[in-house]
Amino acid sequence: MPDMPPPLVSELQVTAPRLAPSPGDGAFAITTLRVEALATSPRLDEALRSEPGVALFRRTGSEVANPTIQGLSLRAIAPSGAGRTLVTLDGAPQNDPFGGWVIWSALPPEGLASAQIIKGAGAGPYGAGALTGVVALSERAPADGLSALDVSAGSRGTYRAAAALGSDHLLAVVSGSTTEGYTPIRGVGRGQVDQPAGLNQVSAAARLQGEVAGMQAAFRLDAFEERRGGGVQGVNSEASGGSATLSLAQPSQTDAGGWRVQAWLRTSDLKNRFAAVEPDRSASRPAAEQLATPALGYGANAAWRQVAGAWTWEIGGDVRVADGETREFFRDLGDGFTRGRVAGGRTLVGGVYGETTYEAERLLLTGGLRLDGWSARDARRIERDLNGGAILLDSRAEDSSGATPTGRLGARLALTDTMHLRGAAYSGFRPPSLNELHRPFRVGNDITEANPDLEPERLYGVEAAIGGEGSLRWSAGLFYNRLEDPITNVTIGEGPGTFPIAGFIPAGGVLRQRQNVGAIDALGLEVSAQRSWGALDLRAAAVATRAEVDGGSAAPQLTGLRPAQTPEFAATLGLDWRANARLRLSAEARHEGQRYEDDLNTRSLGAATTLDLRSAWRTGPDAEIYLAADNVLDADIEAGRAGDGLLTLGAPRTIRVGYSLRR
Repeated sequence: MPDMPPPLVSELQVTAPRLAPSPGDGAFAITTLRVEALATSPRLDEALRSEPGVALFRRTGSEVANPTIQGLSLRAIAPSGAGRTLVTLDGAPQNDPFGGWVIWSALPPEGLASAQIIKGAGAGPYGAGALTGVVALSERAPADGLSALDVSAGSRGTYRAAAALGSDHLLAVVSGSTTEGYTPIRGVGRGQVDQPAGLNQVSAAARLQGEVAGMQAAFRLDAFEERRGGGVQGVNSEASGGSATLSLAQPSQTDAGGWRVQAWLRTSDLKNRFAAVEPDRSASRPAAEQLATPALGYGANAAWRQVAGAWTWEIGGDVRVADGETREFFRDLGDGFTRGRVAGGRTLVGGVYGETTYEAERLLLTGGLRLDGWSARDARRIERDLNGGAILLDSRAEDSSGATPTGRLGARLALTDTMHLRGAAYSGFRPPSLNELHRPFRVGNDITEANPDLEPERLYGVEAAIGGEGSLRWSAGLFYNRLEDPITNVTIGEGPGTFPIAGFIPAGGVLRQRQNVGAIDALGLEVSAQRSWGALDLRAAAVATRAEVDGGSAAPQLTGLRPAQTPEFAATLGLDWRANARLRLSAEARHEGQRYEDDLNTRSLGAATTLDLRSAWRTGPDAEIYLAADNVLDADIEAGRAGDGLLTLGAPRTIRVGYSLRR
């Protein structure tokens, strides 16, 4: 029997149960954000934006964005509200079981050790939802006492506190924040109904772990609640939920095989209130009320890995179930709501995969196959008269199911000790969320209808890159992705008018429906560079994506157009200067090109450039006080444009002062 390395007892006590990183990861486009990068922002989604092409559906961050548009997408390949990126925490999915979005306030950066941004790479070991990539979060290791703390105050009545604390076997992470927020509609067109979009949120998580019968074991619980205004009188939302995760692994040592088993459960609920706004924005009235969206998601995943010389073998599988419905009141003609709606269903997806990796002195080869089955069942949409109780609509869509094979191949060749080539080909898929299948929604006078007949999206991609290590770390690569049957909000008609699918659409409003539309082809270029000169660090990155819709027979009017909310160019430039032993100065500039609000490319959103500044004064080995200014030049960030041309803007200049501890 070969000699084994000594057991890492302390690591077994503090590290969440997981397998070591796969050696095949070197063939794919992966960026890792460490604690230092995550600590610069109070919100995780904002910290992730230091990597170009990582963005929510719209330009508004999670500070004010409704949960339904907080889905994450990578490489600017047709963002969507549900998100086309899988987000995991130590292997457990964090995407909402009803809508696929992520409640970012429930993932405070203080509780994280790193965020791995995996672009492309296909379904592989990640499974459904990893369409444009994966953001794999790793929770921090517990330590005796307080290991992380951030307390801050800022513009517009913003206050926040978050902490991570515990012992050798227990990690607890808590956060809470409140802000009056900013008014999304400013300047021309603003009316009496426009008001700040405030936010109040709390979250708590605890992870208990240790060694049981020679295995690493961890049990994690979390809960969150947030209440936010929508920026318009009578528009607001409430989101709440929690999760439980049980993880077992043996062992978790570098260059070792082993296995991991995980079971998880996630609950969520969402309430939304929508309003119809008068053309002069002098008044609003209730248009719809989403009373509740109870959803339950649960699943399990497992992997077994074996290392034999230069070869690594891994097999595994996962299953996910989501069950939920939306309960709503709608159709207010001036005397209160007259109709009620219950719509929902159940989805299931599960698959198995096998992968192998070969490592030689300068060459790495990896490949694998995966097969998933999916189903959508028990679809129902029932509408009734609230006055007499009469059933006005009882629609039961047929059950649907199918199987989707995917695979991936990758290679990495070391040209010299500091330069390498890599290439990959992959495929992935994403079944429609319960939200896309069953929940209509309204934003102002624009109405978007659900579609219970949606099919899964599928993506096929290839990429190649060259990069170097050393004093200058750099990378340049090309990628091509084809997204087939993308779920898109397709324009059906404009108001004023009455439509069979949704009823009356007011003047200035637009009716859309979610539909599978042909395909989207995206060709892109990614470049990045990072260099250090002693106390000075410089980093730059950019992504250019040329995406075009082929509407096919379903939506020929979209052929040749750019997908909604897809910029052609995004770039970041960051600078860190350690002026002396105590003072650190940082700056980050972000630029994003023009994008379109709508599928028909008639509502343009101009390019946006912002500059963030931060200064920190070290008060101890692990602590600092800081002053941060986001969007310091107070640039207008065009985040949305209504059918009547009214602009919604992103966050104005924001100042924060705080105290931070990381150890």
